[in-house]
Amino acid sequence: MADLPLVLLHAYPFDARMWNPLRESLTARIRLITPDQRGLGRTPLPDTVREPGLADAARDLLALLDKLQLDRVVLGGCSLGGYVAMALLRIAPERVGGLVLIDTRASADSPEAARNRLVTAERAESEGIGGWLADSMLPNLLSDKAPADVTRSVRDLIESQSPSGVAWALRAMAARPDSFDVLTGLDVPTLVVVGEEDSLTPPEAARAMADALPDSELVVIAGAARLTPLEAPGAVSDAIVSWWERRFSG
Repeated sequence: MADLPLVLLHAYPFDARMWNPLRESLTARIRLITPDQRGLGRTPLPDTVREPGLADAARDLLALLDKLQLDRVVLGGCSLGGYVAMALLRIAPERVGGLVLIDTRASADSPEAARNRLVTAERAESEGIGGWLADSMLPNLLSDKAPADVTRSVRDLIESQSPSGVAWALRAMAARPDSFDVLTGLDVPTLVVVGEEDSLTPPEAARAMADALPDSELVVIAGAARLTPLEAPGAVSDAIVSWWERRFSG
């Protein structure tokens, strides 16, 4: 188990660069894999007529694990990345030896939240995402105490994404099912991390996941909001490394 790599899946609407603040501290101890998910970063959307669904994003990850000849990994994800991790657990739980859920939730969208995602997807496709998407998201992503350079980095990451990839991710997230049934049957060590000021997937949602999981630890990051890996990378890295050393080393 100590030799398992850690695969971290990024949030929406970002790419693997969101993990850069944690990369040095994690790779000093753990083999780290951080793919861009379909339609975001450097991974294009495939030519397909299928309705957007996170199961397809999970199959993308399985194809990557097969290519890398990895039978089993510790799988982690933030926001969208957590949803994709839970989608993978539905179709190939045997490939997951541990789980890290960061600022995400197991419940499905409410009807209102799903409708809002679909409206945003349509706007992204018709207008592009320049300016308005970052403006609409930033107040919910970072705390009031976030440094200016972190805010700039988050804005730049959002505005570098493809509108079609943003729209695909929104529609896939809107269609996702409740995943508590997946978590209650999961028999692997799990770390749940959440920002104390996360208003979108608040500590109560994180606690609900931790309570549903048979073998879990919950860490609340003080003073941080939705994007703890960018706003409090040291605290998130410390939480992962400490949990890893207890559960997978020695």
